[in-house]
Amino acid sequence: MTMSNHLWFLIPEAILLVGVVFTAITGLMRSSSIRRMTPAVAGVFVVGSGVASAYVFNPDCLETAAFLMPGLGRWVGVVTACIGLLLIMVSVGSVDRKLEKSIAEGKIRFDPLRSGRGEYYAFMLLSLAGLMLVCTANDLIWLFLALELTSLPTYIMVAMSRNNRMAQEAAMKYFFLGAMSAAFFLYGFALLYAATGTIEFESMRVVLQSQMQEEGLSGLAIGGLLLSLFGIGYKLAAAPLHLYAADVYEGAASPVTAFLGFVPKAAGALAIMVMLVATGVDEVVTSLPSPVLMMLWVVSVLTMTLGNIGALLQKSPKRMLAYSSIAHSGYILIGIIAGPGLGYTAVLLYLMTYGIGNTAAFSVLAGLQRRGEELTSFDDLSGLRQRHPAMAAVLGLSSGSLLGFPPLLGFWGKLLLFIAGIQTGHLVLVVIAAVNSAISGWYYLKLVAVPIMASPTARSETVESGPSRFPRIAGVVMSAAVIIMPVFLTWLLAQSQYSAQTTVQFKSEAEEAAAGDTSASSLVVSTLSPAEDRLDGDTGR
Repeated sequence: MTMSNHLWFLIPEAILLVGVVFTAITGLMRSSSIRRMTPAVAGVFVVGSGVASAYVFNPDCLETAAFLMPGLGRWVGVVTACIGLLLIMVSVGSVDRKLEKSIAEGKIRFDPLRSGRGEYYAFMLLSLAGLMLVCTANDLIWLFLALELTSLPTYIMVAMSRNNRMAQEAAMKYFFLGAMSAAFFLYGFALLYAATGTIEFESMRVVLQSQMQEEGLSGLAIGGLLLSLFGIGYKLAAAPLHLYAADVYEGAASPVTAFLGFVPKAAGALAIMVMLVATGVDEVVTSLPSPVLMMLWVVSVLTMTLGNIGALLQKSPKRMLAYSSIAHSGYILIGIIAGPGLGYTAVLLYLMTYGIGNTAAFSVLAGLQRRGEELTSFDDLSGLRQRHPAMAAVLGLSSGSLLGFPPLLGFWGKLLLFIAGIQTGHLVLVVIAAVNSAISGWYYLKLVAVPIMASPTARSETVESGPSRFPRIAGVVMSAAVIIMPVFLTWLLAQSQYSAQTTVQFKSEAEEAAAGDTSASSLVVSTLSPAEDRLDGDTGR
């Protein structure tokens, strides 16, 4: 693939980078009315990147792509744009709130050095661009830079609550542990380069396949894979690199926590998928050496189990959702272990369902306040249905989706993960995940029961709507999505399956389509049939 062709696939990220400049400038304007437009400016560029992703990664253009998973960028770009827009809405009214109030009251004059609104949304766009760049990575250096571009802005976003001591402490923990994890997977990348003599994924796959067919992977290659996956696991908040999550989620502002719950986690999952495809063609599970499979299996079990047990012990809704996000990382690893095909299809679908449900839950915490401060305990949510019935409904629906309660959207994502695990012979892992999912029902039902069934307390009586209605609007939109989107499950499954194809699968489909004179649009739809057959087969059994 030539440089010009590669640049074509970077148009969505280029749009976001242009948006970074415009967003930062808008946030520094002296006019308060212009500064208030900063989220809207960021939203326009996020939507533009999503539209560009759908256009750039069309089947005709992908014929010249040299990515291990050519169609991945379209699904990730569109989903990232949709959830990114909702994250922007959740953030409205939370940045520079006290500063803008003091300026409006005439207590202080506007000082660009004290304003963080433009910076906040600019860093958000940078992190979203990093997530999209993971999908177009075709070598180790590109993947490393994409992961760091995803993570570095989030360190600053956590620390931007300058007057919050917990936020500063959380940012320090997040940064230093992030630096340590980067050292792990960068050292792993170095070992992979030493074992293969190349940094390009396509060439690396050829070398590793040759090693496996002859005498098995070398010690350098196995060590490189283990270190790389261990370091990238930090992005997922996977055990044992999960202990930072609760403190960081609690210390950061609720909109930032919602962002951390989706973007770095999605980047980590996608990076692991790309790394594993670089070691095989279609059957990753049978191609990977047993130490790597064992590591992923054990990490998946530990992550979901420790996450759910930790969530049961929490008295703060933010800390509970933090441990919940850890458990969801364990579920995601089931699809990664299952490998390309239905496994990766399930991962892509689950990332979308989890992102919507998790962001909806945090939209409630971001859209409400108690005496000008964030909600910090379940007592603040007690009897929420009486004063804020819409927010109580949002919390109930988002919790149900995260739990996997049928027929909400999250149920179908989790079901597909379990089917993928069973079909690839990991029945024990799926049973453990099912038990963990049942355990999670206790704290998710608590998150539903406290706002809806409990009586108001002295603390909850003082809970009021936040300064902006947009977080609450975003919550209502996402709650509607978890109800309505299952109607379009067949279409969503077709799109995710198409995007999860590896290079070999994609070229095979394209050749068959060309031989049968099939149009590109029918090619997308035709990818659904294998998944439907698998689902029907499991239902029959």
